Amino acid sequence: MKVMIRRSASGTLSAYVAKKDLEETIVSMENPEMWGGTVTLSNGWQLQLPAMAAGTSLPITVDARKLGGGE
Repeated sequence: MKVMIRRSASGTLSAYVAKKDLEETIVSMENPEMWGGTVTLSNGWQLQLPAMAAGTSLPITVDARKLGGGE
């Protein structure tokens, strides 16, 4: 699924899924640099993000895979 990852002015990371009209805060990350690992959203969803360079600029839209949790 297409997911837009962005960082707010306060530094909080969030994920927006347009198909579901859903925006949730990223509450945990498997990898400190986020890319190539699993992130957990505040609604319980877990998304597998693609491997990318640690310095990838945000916002960016990526293909992520939903693993579980939440609705």
